[in-house]
Amino acid sequence: MKSDTHEINPYRSIEAALLWAKTQGLEPLEAELLLLHVTKHTKERSRTWLRTHLSDQLSASELIQYRDLCIRRIDQQPLAYLTGTREFYGLKLHVDNRVLDPRPDTETLVDWALDAMHHIPLPVVADLGTGSGAIALAIKHNHPTAQVFAIDKCVDALAVAKRNALQLQLTISFLQGSWLEPLTPYRCHLIVSNPPYIAENDPHLPALRHEPLKALTSGKDGLDDIRALILQAPDFLIESGQLLLEHGFDQSDTVQQLMQQRGFIEVVSRTDIHGHVRCTGGTWLG
Repeated sequence: MKSDTHEINPYRSIEAALLWAKTQGLEPLEAELLLLHVTKHTKERSRTWLRTHLSDQLSASELIQYRDLCIRRIDQQPLAYLTGTREFYGLKLHVDNRVLDPRPDTETLVDWALDAMHHIPLPVVADLGTGSGAIALAIKHNHPTAQVFAIDKCVDALAVAKRNALQLQLTISFLQGSWLEPLTPYRCHLIVSNPPYIAENDPHLPALRHEPLKALTSGKDGLDDIRALILQAPDFLIESGQLLLEHGFDQSDTVQQLMQQRGFIEVVSRTDIHGHVRCTGGTWLG
């Protein structure tokens, strides 16, 4: 992190603010997005708008807020936490430090879920560890007749998910509890989850320190929660129901073995937008 010795140019222009952010080591794209947030950008105010209004004046309060956000971003706070929004699967979600910042890689899980139930008129779907509600809401938005359960153990996370559902005017059922426990007595066509899957001693964890740790790590090898889900899921699936799980890029072989040992068939994996094996799923015959 660069020394915080540079002062914002007293000439309160957009250009000066962006130049200051650059001296602090912030990426140009993120510097522009944060400035658009501070100036309460609308659809008319885009990055192109900024570049054509470099001489526009900012208020003192806008400069102070911008400086604070830039410093927090340099400290690796997620951009979505600073702006309060994240676009996921075409939906604009509210996110904050009560939930994980949804990653584009997770859209792979939504793609697979929609493929798996496109032929089912009234599918019953459970999203376990819903967090911001990103997966559950994306499924509901793209398959309106689905009955979607969004489950999370964390009350604070459910509050964020409920806010997003209200904002998007999407009706799903929220249940509070650990994994599949609150789903009794329902049976599902599809169970999906992006559970914690990072090992407790993973060297990348310091870079994720601003996100909820319990939503990231799961035992020494990162697979404790995935093991539990694979063990429990059959009791909540209809015949030929499917379990789809996101996991780490190097965990697919182990997850496939765990599912096969439990009795799932047609166990396969899918890659994310970066070409990493990101999700594994299988079918339960009952």
